[in-house]
Amino acid sequence: MDQKKQVSLIGAPTDIGAGSRGASMGPEALRVAQIVPVLQSHGLEVLDHGNLAGPANPWLPPVGGYRHLAEVVAWNRAVHEAVHAELKAARMPILLGGDHCLAIGSISAVARHCREAGKKLRVLWLDAHADFNTSELTPSGNIHGMPVACLCGHGPKELVEIGGTVPALNPKAVRQIGIRSVDPGEKRFVHQVGLEVFDMRYIDEMGMRHTMELALATLDANTHLHVSFDVDFLDPEIAPGVGTTVPGGPTYREAQLCMEMIADTGRLASLDVMELNPALDVRNKTATLAVDLIESLFGKSTLMRERG
Repeated sequence: MDQKKQVSLIGAPTDIGAGSRGASMGPEALRVAQIVPVLQSHGLEVLDHGNLAGPANPWLPPVGGYRHLAEVVAWNRAVHEAVHAELKAARMPILLGGDHCLAIGSISAVARHCREAGKKLRVLWLDAHADFNTSELTPSGNIHGMPVACLCGHGPKELVEIGGTVPALNPKAVRQIGIRSVDPGEKRFVHQVGLEVFDMRYIDEMGMRHTMELALATLDANTHLHVSFDVDFLDPEIAPGVGTTVPGGPTYREAQLCMEMIADTGRLASLDVMELNPALDVRNKTATLAVDLIESLFGKSTLMRERG
């Protein structure tokens, strides 16, 4: 890791795409859990830009298959511009969510930056859910279940066009890890577009080490690595503070190994930390765990042996 590498924290305090309230408090919970001093302790220069502003959550039923579409678009445009500005200034953006619909703005900005800089993109999507729904597939209309589909060009025009190029993301650039809750129609759609998914069954059978070796294969010096970390990736026994818990997620050790192997590549260039919901947490323990895992992404390691 370069000395005094600059990272920028961008808070996006909204639950506009979610099915329950509370993810809007996520950015502050991560700050309370000491994300700034923890990152500084690894020799990083941390710029905390505070929180983006956007429309309030009206908490209305879906219209035309989408809940709060205009507000979701406004928040994602704000995220897109903020993330893109940091990348342009050669700083690493860390988006503090907020619900996972905001990854549309974040990853479309990363993809735009990669096009401008002539870089390849690899996206690791750490999540219990594939987030590949469309309005036809989900009755809820909650857009936090749709960001990967939108990024791959399947969704409302206002969202799929945010990055200026449709699709913003080639499905071949994505590796999904930890998936264990996918609707039947969504599963068919994921197969149809050829998304690479390392679900919990795969992790159980093959182990986290093998999973991460495959997910990180073929990265090179010209690859921008983006991690979109939905906190519900983790087992709810250790991370209860999320709105959509799914039992049977990665253990603490599996999650640490996942993060350490990402860190070992030296390629991490942008990060989303999403869906933390302090309203459902216990004494901020999920935020503290998330910060612990983020620290591993930036070089904290349990490895005692010399690196080869």
